[in-house]
Amino acid sequence: MNCIFLFKSKKPKPRSNLEKDNKNARFEKSAPELTTRRSSSSSFKLPTPRSLPTPASVKDLHKEREQNQNTNQNLRVFSYKELSDATCGFSRTLKIGQGGFGSVYQATIDNHTGGDSHSSPLVVAVKKLNRQSLQGHKQWLAEVQLLGVVNHPNVVRLLGYCAEDRERLLVYELMSNRSLEEHLFTRKTITLSWKQRLEIMLGAAQGLAYLHEIQVIYRDFKSSNVLLSDDFHPKLSDFGLAREGPEGDNTHVTTARVGTDGYAAPEYVVTGHLKMHCDVYSFGVVLYEIITGRRAMERMKPLPEQKLLEWVKKYHADSKSFKMIIDSKLCNKYPIKMVRRVAKLADHCLKKNDKERPTMAFVVESLRKIIEDSVSVGTRSSVGKSTREGEGLVLEPRGLAF
Repeated sequence: MNCIFLFKSKKPKPRSNLEKDNKNARFEKSAPELTTRRSSSSSFKLPTPRSLPTPASVKDLHKEREQNQNTNQNLRVFSYKELSDATCGFSRTLKIGQGGFGSVYQATIDNHTGGDSHSSPLVVAVKKLNRQSLQGHKQWLAEVQLLGVVNHPNVVRLLGYCAEDRERLLVYELMSNRSLEEHLFTRKTITLSWKQRLEIMLGAAQGLAYLHEIQVIYRDFKSSNVLLSDDFHPKLSDFGLAREGPEGDNTHVTTARVGTDGYAAPEYVVTGHLKMHCDVYSFGVVLYEIITGRRAMERMKPLPEQKLLEWVKKYHADSKSFKMIIDSKLCNKYPIKMVRRVAKLADHCLKKNDKERPTMAFVVESLRKIIEDSVSVGTRSSVGKSTREGEGLVLEPRGLAF
């Protein structure tokens, strides 16, 4: 089948085609691509899963797996009945998420990796393609192809897939604490401390830096795609929009403009030119989300406050009024100097000129240093705690620069 394979060569479209795409495309939340090529065959052939890292690109990972005779050793093939039974017929009571792709369910399956018939069942997450989604198969295929080759502690693990008739499903490890989005913005979850927020963002940054190392552009970084395990260890999820980066002398990949409103880099929205810098911009948006406790877009807020980035511009990191935008749910329990440094890092990621944005490797090191200094500030503050009883940890030590 001549399915669309997202990790093929990136030759730019002719200008006439690009103009046609730009005319028809509209920027959607949770963003499937808006133009598709139909298959000339109704048959389905899953691309061979590929092997695990260290090479310099996805293509290198592909080549390694193709040389491996045990081509299905990492991904398990499920029948539709297996997954239907495991989710009680995709019961609403087991539904744990909803996205542009479809619905996600919690399920319990037999653990074939345990080595014997008495192994404990495995609790997993099952993502089921919405049949009405024209782009669903393309995104499903992209996830199988990418997650079948990558292996990183900050990228969610794909356990298997199902492809029967028109049904397309993916089976992942279960991330029991749901998403960063839920913990930042919903009342029913526990409030993340400042330290937890920094550590989650550091893990997410490490995941993005790894993807960039293997020349993959994530294209949909947002707080809802950062999933959290039992101990709040973060992992990136939902790779249906991921693309391999530009090759050779090319500076960008030209694509249909898709993504989630409020997170996408402005130059990508305008031109459709996709670069690693676009992920860095999205990361900067989420840094401001962890600072403010507000979504990138807040439709219910007064008009001047609906767009997060427009709102925070009025409260520069070095201004006296900066404290006004810090999430009140933190109850003043944060070192203010460190919050200012994170805001400055976010501003660096959000530079209008994409060439002025840092690499994700730089972001990782910057966050690591901020966390180290935050711990140091917390230790020093505890020494004089009795003299500041009743005061928050809103400290501003001297001598620490971004």
